[in-house]
Amino acid sequence: MKRNIIDTSNMEMEDKVVAIKRVTKVVKGGRNMRFAALVVVGDKKGHVGAGLGKAAEVPEAIRKAKEDAMKKVISLPIDDNGSIPHDFIGNFGSASVLLKKAGAGTGIIAGGPARIVLELAGYKNIRTKSLGSNNKQNVVLATLAGLSELKTPEEVAQSRGISVSDL
Repeated sequence: MKRNIIDTSNMEMEDKVVAIKRVTKVVKGGRNMRFAALVVVGDKKGHVGAGLGKAAEVPEAIRKAKEDAMKKVISLPIDDNGSIPHDFIGNFGSASVLLKKAGAGTGIIAGGPARIVLELAGYKNIRTKSLGSNNKQNVVLATLAGLSELKTPEEVAQSRGISVSDL
C-alpha cells in the first residue's frame, strides 16, 4: 500500500541538498554545461519527499528540486521509540536499502543519502544498510520506496479483519 501524497502548503519544511551533478552535453559549437540537483525536504514529524531539478545554474537547479520535492511529500509511520514499525527492504533501480527497527538510544545508523532522508522524516532510532548501487539518487529513492511501503499495526489488523490485540 503506497502512502498518499499530502498537501504541504501550510507545513514548515526543512530541506537538504543531497547531490549536485554537473551535466555536460557535447554539441556542434562546444559543450553545454548544466546542473542537476537532488534535494530532500521534511518536517521531522513523519513527512518527507525528494525531488530532482535541472538548470543552467546551481541555485536555480536547487530551487526547482525543492519545488519538485514539495510536490512528492509522503506521510510515514513512526512508532513510540522514533523507529519504524517493522523491518523492510526498499528497492529502486539496482539500489536496495535494508531498514531495520531499532530500540531506544540506538540513533540513526545509516549512510549519507539514506541518513538525510531518515533525519528529515523524523526517525530517532533506526539501522539501515545500503545494498547494491551506491548512486545517491537511487539510494534516496530506494529509502523513500521502503518507507512508503511500511504498515502500522493498525493497518495490518484492519486488512486481516482482526483487532490489534489479536496480532
